[in-house]
Amino acid sequence: MLRRAFVAPDPGRIRLRFAARAVLGIGSAVALCGVTGHSLVATVAGGLSALLALFTVGDPTVRGQAVTTALLPVVGLPVLVLAAVLHDVPVARDLVFLAAVGGGVYARRWGPRGHSLGVFAFMTCFMAQFLQAVPSRIPELYGAVLLSVATAAAVRFGVWCYERRLPVPPPVPAPAGGSGLARITTRQAVQAAAGAAFALAAGQVLSDQRWYWAVGATWWVFVATTSRGETVVRSFRRVLGTVLGIGIGFAVAVPLHDSPVPAAVVVALSVFGVFYTAAVSYTWMMLAVTVMASMLYGLLGVLDPALLVLRVGETAVGALGAVLAVLLVLPVTTHSVTDAWVARALRCVHACTAEAAARLAGGADADPAPLVAELEAILGRVRLSLAPLVHPLSPMRARKRRARQVLALLDGCAREVRGLASVAADPEASHDARLAAACWRVETAVEALTDPPVPDRRREHAPVAPAAAHAEPAFAHLHALEQALLDLAEPLRRADPVPASA
Repeated sequence: MLRRAFVAPDPGRIRLRFAARAVLGIGSAVALCGVTGHSLVATVAGGLSALLALFTVGDPTVRGQAVTTALLPVVGLPVLVLAAVLHDVPVARDLVFLAAVGGGVYARRWGPRGHSLGVFAFMTCFMAQFLQAVPSRIPELYGAVLLSVATAAAVRFGVWCYERRLPVPPPVPAPAGGSGLARITTRQAVQAAAGAAFALAAGQVLSDQRWYWAVGATWWVFVATTSRGETVVRSFRRVLGTVLGIGIGFAVAVPLHDSPVPAAVVVALSVFGVFYTAAVSYTWMMLAVTVMASMLYGLLGVLDPALLVLRVGETAVGALGAVLAVLLVLPVTTHSVTDAWVARALRCVHACTAEAAARLAGGADADPAPLVAELEAILGRVRLSLAPLVHPLSPMRARKRRARQVLALLDGCAREVRGLASVAADPEASHDARLAAACWRVETAVEALTDPPVPDRRREHAPVAPAAAHAEPAFAHLHALEQALLDLAEPLRRADPVPASA
């Protein structure tokens, strides 16, 4: 787990730059809040707002990121005011909190911007509880949030906008689904609200002051999942990361919380850890979040060992609420979600192949590169969806074996598609009359996997003879691609058929 977080490949040092810029942006925001005379509570609010502005905004273009960042206070500040006004009205406050949970998850259907605004709205509600915000603090909190978001934006889009030199990534694939409650985002909004209601009630039994930790745990479990399997695994990782973070909190936060300079260094290192590990290990990200929260409570003067133990209990309650919700309320099975993503990956493989073939045939407008990037994004979703099945603690050995086989073969398909696109990009690549027929065979292989099987379908698209396939590099990639597709038939047909409509 440690190796995965800190030795994982980092092409272009994107994760390193992401984390270093976060430390710079959040540190600058906190420093400006301090020198402009804001209280410690308002400064913490500003630092958290800067963190959210740098962490959650994920639009594919820099312009889109700037627009979303500008909209964060527009969405978040009214929620902050409402939460502060209702601070001493428990029933209304709790209803607003649950509405923020459900609305934040529902907003995911509007893409990266909806996701970012939903997260910020919920977190401003959470922040009001964390900082015990009351109406008299609203003007100061307003100023700190606006100053910090502006500072984070200046660092992100002015001082260090490394994204301007990067190619525009493909849009994150949206979950498959129908309408109404059949849509995954709608189901998850209902699930999240139900899980949060359980967490809120159980959390208040544990503590009438820190109950919001349980609701926050439920919320963050739901933020990046689409099936019950993903949610269960993410819940486990959240609890594990929190427990590990509490251990470090006992060793570091408790002794150092009275020393501002060492505490600030630990917070900065924690921020770096949150951003650097987020893409590769949710467990380590949660460890860093827990250490950071421990230090912040120390700076606010309320840290003690009992508080750290309570955080573990509240996190466990929140994770349990999420698990119960995905198992009992409008469940979205891992199998159905995985089938939909696998079908989309196979369709994209065919589209990439057809585009490469058109390029090799002389089509000046044909370009497989965007489709290859889209395929990589879809395969990322396949891996996330299959993560519960390939988890080391998964007891279903047969399904784990099939899932690993599917992942390996899909990775092989992606490798051959990339090779084919590379050959097609060569201006001297020659066209062979057999190319169209070979691409048709790939199309037939994809249809055999995504459509209901028919007798002897496999014989209808037997692979190209190796001698012919290796006559040109393009045929070598097509032959290997077709073979991988044929091999996929076994693990996919031992499960339920992949739905053709996905």
